[in-house]
Amino acid sequence: MSNFGASTTGKEVVSAYPEQVAGRTFAITGASVGGIGAYVAYCLAAAHPATIILLGRNEAKVSPVVETIQQISSSTKAHFVKVDLASTASVRVAAAEVQKLVTKIDVLINNAGIMGPKLSLTPDGVESQFGANHIGHFLLTNLLMPQIEATGRGGRIVNVSSLLYQFSAVRFDDHNFSNGETFNTWEAYGQSKTANILFSVALAKKLAGKGIKSFSLHPGNIQDTNLSATIDPSEWPIVGAMFGEKNVELPKAKTIEQGSATTLVAALDPVLDNLSGAFLDDCKPSKALEYASSFENAEKLWALSERIVGEKFTY
Repeated sequence: MSNFGASTTGKEVVSAYPEQVAGRTFAITGASVGGIGAYVAYCLAAAHPATIILLGRNEAKVSPVVETIQQISSSTKAHFVKVDLASTASVRVAAAEVQKLVTKIDVLINNAGIMGPKLSLTPDGVESQFGANHIGHFLLTNLLMPQIEATGRGGRIVNVSSLLYQFSAVRFDDHNFSNGETFNTWEAYGQSKTANILFSVALAKKLAGKGIKSFSLHPGNIQDTNLSATIDPSEWPIVGAMFGEKNVELPKAKTIEQGSATTLVAALDPVLDNLSGAFLDDCKPSKALEYASSFENAEKLWALSERIVGEKFTY
């Protein structure tokens, strides 16, 4: 395994594997200025990819990222594509727009996420964190699969999860928490992050014959991003107590430079080629709990996700 760890920065990862970036096409969700997705894009730009597609809800928050990428690498084409991952209708429109821009995607990084909001449902009637963090990415990834497959062997799909997946397994028979009656925003967040891991497990199995790899990861506890903007302030004491109640260790703090590293390892490191489906922490494979790593649960999640989006995907 490469000599990367908790203090590794995204720039160091890209510097180690420039050939895995140059001339290739990357798509990143959740790339607003100040976030991990934006910093991942800046690191990639330094090695001159052909194209970086940035998908997000707010063009005003992504346009500065597009401009910075082009300042770093004038040869790189950077595009903004509007998407609301909480809306399957929006995801379908965004996927069609991406398909007009590029014929292939070498690496898709599903980075966007929300955390800790009050109970709300997506337009499709799904608890908002499960909807935005998993269902939107499930649909987007599958709709873009022709472009990912066009890359051939060596394509990658990266799903950004969190060690807070330990707050909850996927509630296969009750993902909406009894229509909100039993809702706990942190368990809902945990469910969505478990889903990110299981999604990679399923993709790894289904795409193995095509040579396309998938990984999930914990980026670190990064306070300098906008992820906490959706948290209801009254929830902070609740989550503090839950770490003890559920015997979950508080994730170590990282800078945004360090927080981008594990995502970039998952996207670029050739050492991982034989470990598709792995969950990464501190730039290395880490064993996830059984409920988040079993193929049986991955298949159950795939079936549930297909029912929610109203479409089947077979590989």
